[in-house]
Formats: sequence, structure tokens, C-alpha cells
Amino acid sequence: MRTVDFAPLLRSSIGFENLNRLVDFATRGDDAYPPYNIEKLGENSYRISMAVAGFSRDELDLTVQDNVLIVVGRANEPEQGAEPQYIHRGIAKRAFERRFQLADTIKVTGAGYDNGLLNIELAREIPEHKKPRRIDIGGEQKGAVFEGKAEERDAA
Repeated sequence: MRTVDFAPLLRSSIGFENLNRLVDFATRGDDAYPPYNIEKLGENSYRISMAVAGFSRDELDLTVQDNVLIVVGRANEPEQGAEPQYIHRGIAKRAFERRFQLADTIKVTGAGYDNGLLNIELAREIPEHKKPRRIDIGGEQKGAVFEGKAEERDAA
């Protein structure tokens, strides 16, 4: 019997588990460049770490639009005659665009660049009306359910 591994589907989705969206993103094809990690730091915080060796801060661009985080890397053109002659070139410094679908409750809170890693900090901000709330169970009532004060309930 075959088993289904959903790990590739979960890589670029943060903060929600909507299978239709995950399948949609999985069918688009996924280039493995640049490599990245998605970490869960706490109950409501995440971090995306992208290995962008060779890129400087001014060659990277982060944009959030319509719940999509877009990370773009464009290498600056070397000055005329300043391009080095490589004997071996193993560090791929090619242009890229990586997109991450974010849930409505996930917000980008910051980004940093250190030792060739671009770190993007994310936080889950759940609005009050979407947070779970406890409902007290009262005594037996006849007729409609009242949400008002006890005096209003007794007056009906």
C-alpha cells in the first residue's frame, strides 16, 4: 500500500491547513532555489530562514500583498571589467522569486540578514472575535435563548 507524504505541500504555507490551497501551490512546481526553513518558534510565532549566500541586503526585496509574502533576489550587475574569473563556481547567485501563502491571521513582523541567511519573522495575530470563548451553560429554559441580563430574561 502506498503512503502519501504531505510534507512538500506544507512547505510554503504558514498559519493554516487548507488542503485546496496547498494542492494548488503544489501543482505549480517548486524550484528548490534558494533553500529555506520554516520554523515554529512558539505558539504564535514563526520564522522563515532563506540561504541567500552572495546576496547583499540591497539585492533582496520583501513584499506582502494579498496574504502572499514575496521574496525577490536580484544580483547587481558587476562593473565593466570587474567580473572575477572563476575556476569553480559553486555558489549560485542567480535571480529568484519565492512566494509564501500566508493565512489571514499571519503578519510579517520583521526581517534580518545575518551570515548569508535572510530571516523573516512572522506572528499569528488572532482577532478577538475569532478567539475561542467559553460559554456558560445555564439552567433549563423554556422558549427562546436570551443573551441579555437576568432581569430581561425574567421579564420575557
